[in-house]
Amino acid sequence: MEKLEARLKQDFTFYYFIYIGQQKAGAIRIVDQKENGKNKRISPIFILPEFQGKGIAQKAIRLCEEMHGNENWELDTILQESKNCYLYEKMGYRQTGKTKVINERLTLTFYEKKEADIT
Repeated sequence: MEKLEARLKQDFTFYYFIYIGQQKAGAIRIVDQKENGKNKRISPIFILPEFQGKGIAQKAIRLCEEMHGNENWELDTILQESKNCYLYEKMGYRQTGKTKVINERLTLTFYEKKEADIT
């Protein structure tokens, strides 16, 4: 709880609720230190199960990229979650080649999106 509270107080952290009509469908956190050349970060994004598969995450990511600048983004996700990997790759993010094994069933894979990757 303390870690979450500390993140909420960071002046370079932005939280956005994702609404469909009047219903909360999810949320996204953006880390943007607003320094030239410094990557912005999606960490995390989630969409409630009943709203998944409808393009909502794509739209939320696009809006955040527009608000915070289209270039120099990064994120990590679970390699075993193929739908997440597909989403990020569809959005122009490229795997960096860096991974981090958490346990035998969970590996994090790291992505980035540079100006040249913008679709």
